[in-house]
Amino acid sequence: QVQLVESGGGLVQAGGSLRLSCVASARSFGTYSMGWFRQAPGKEREFVAAINWNGGRTNYVDSVKGRFTVSRDFAKSTMYLQMNSLKSEDTAVYYCAVDWTEPWNTSKQANDYEYWGQGTQVTVSS
Repeated sequence: QVQLVESGGGLVQAGGSLRLSCVASARSFGTYSMGWFRQAPGKEREFVAAINWNGGRTNYVDSVKGRFTVSRDFAKSTMYLQMNSLKSEDTAVYYCAVDWTEPWNTSKQANDYEYWGQGTQVTVSS
């Protein structure tokens, strides 16, 4: 079992930056990949970024490449999403997720992830 706690969302002006954090815990030691998804009102949940179990692979949706960076701090069991040059279309609830069954992967498919955080709101004005 994995529990996820997110933080870092908020209101920011277009062109600004935010850093989201997701702290993961588990009942036993193991490996897993982690991902970020977002969902705007009335839209499907969308893949944003992912990082595999050892941090050696990352994956991004095209719309955030060059602006967002996903990383892991293994000592703190934390995944980060550094978001720069934010745009109004980045406004959404952002969710972190864990893929326990395929830790080598950085899947774009929401159904590949078994555990989800509660979500944190990101609002970009202008």
